[in-house]
Amino acid sequence: MNQPDPAFAAPTQGAKPAPLDPQVQLFVQRMAADASKFPRRDTVSIAEGRDIAEKVRAPWTAGGPVMARTTERQVPTRHGEVMIRTYYPKEQRMPGAFLYIHGGGFVLFSVDTHDRLMREYAERAGIVVIGINYTRAPDAKFPQPIEECIDTVDWLIAHAGEIGFDKDQFFIGGDSAGGNLSLCTALHFRDLGPSPIRGMVLNYTGFSTDLYQDSVVRYGAGDYGLSLHMMVWFYRNYLGRKEDYTDPRMNLLDADLRGIPPAFLVITECDPLYDGNIDMVAKMKAEGVDVQSKVYKGTVHSFLEAVSVADVAGVAFDDTVRWFHQHA
Repeated sequence: MNQPDPAFAAPTQGAKPAPLDPQVQLFVQRMAADASKFPRRDTVSIAEGRDIAEKVRAPWTAGGPVMARTTERQVPTRHGEVMIRTYYPKEQRMPGAFLYIHGGGFVLFSVDTHDRLMREYAERAGIVVIGINYTRAPDAKFPQPIEECIDTVDWLIAHAGEIGFDKDQFFIGGDSAGGNLSLCTALHFRDLGPSPIRGMVLNYTGFSTDLYQDSVVRYGAGDYGLSLHMMVWFYRNYLGRKEDYTDPRMNLLDADLRGIPPAFLVITECDPLYDGNIDMVAKMKAEGVDVQSKVYKGTVHSFLEAVSVADVAGVAFDDTVRWFHQHA
C-alpha cells in the first residue's frame, strides 16, 4: 500500500497553539490595533505599504539606549549604492562589529523600523552595530539583496579601520528575511574561504519556502502577527522565477551548510516559521556546524521589537550578548 508523503501529511489534529506570554500578547494587541487604522499592506501600492509599515512600527523604535554617535553613509555595490547606518555605543567593550540585516519579507521595513533593536545590541554588547538598507522587492528581485549584502561585507572589511572596528571580530545577523540574507552571505564567503565572518545571529529566520508545515497551520492565520497570506505575498514580490523557490539560497534547508561560521538561533514558539527553525538546528548539528539555539516560550514573530514592554525580549538580547562573548 502506498504511504502518504509526510510533507503533505495532515497536522496533528486538535493541537492547540501555545499560550502567549502576557507581555508579548500586549505587543500583539497594540500592533494589531495600530495596523487596523490602515488598509492591509498587500491591498495598496508598495510605497504605501512600506509607509504604513513604518508608521505601525514607529512606537516600538522609541526610547531605549542612547548612542555615543550614529552615522550614515552610502556604500557601493554591484547594483549601486546602499545606505548603512553605524551605531557607536558609549562604552565599546568589544572591538569588532555586528552587521544587522533587517527583516520585512524582503519587501518592507528598514533601518528605521529596526533602529531600537540595533541600539539594544550595541549598548548591551558594547559593540559597533551596522544596519543596511538593502534594496527591497519588488524593486530588487532575488538574488540582488544577497549580492548587495555580500558587497557591503567586502566594503566593510576593507574599510574597518575607517569605520572604527576590528575586522577580525566581525559578526553578521538579522531577523526573518534578514536572517535568510545573513546565512546566504555566510555561505558565499564560506565558498571563497577563509570567511571574514566570526559568527551569525539568526532571529526567527525564514529558512524554507515549504509552507506545508504544522507551525504554519497553527500560527499562520494572522492572530500572531505574521500570516501565511503575507508570506505568500512576500514570496510573490521577491521571487521572479519558479526555480527560485527551490534555489538553496532561498530554500536554505536544502543548502550545504558544512563549514559555515558558528550560529545562534533565536526561535519564537508561536510563529509560522517555528518548524523551519527547529529543522535548521537539526540540519546544522548533522552537518557539523557550531550551533546554539533557544526557543523563547510564548513569543511571536518580531518579538524582539517588543523590548520596551516584554521582559522576554530583553532575555533574548542578553542571551545573544553572552553568545557574542563566547565567540569573540
